[in-house]
Amino acid sequence: MSPFIIPLGVFAMVVLIVAITQIVKIREKEMEVHQKLHIEEMEHQRRLRELDLELERIKQGK
Repeated sequence: MSPFIIPLGVFAMVVLIVAITQIVKIREKEMEVHQKLHIEEMEHQRRLRELDLELERIKQGK
């Protein structure tokens, strides 16, 4: 049974290494998407504030 344990152990290590690297790549991609969404949300909030200020100026002008 010993001759089968070493190849299975090596195979399991390879699978584990590949899985860990894929998880790291997925996590990095997730962080990039999260950061992009945060930046877009901040830009959206800034635009809403600008529109609110413009609306106030228009209301005051009338």
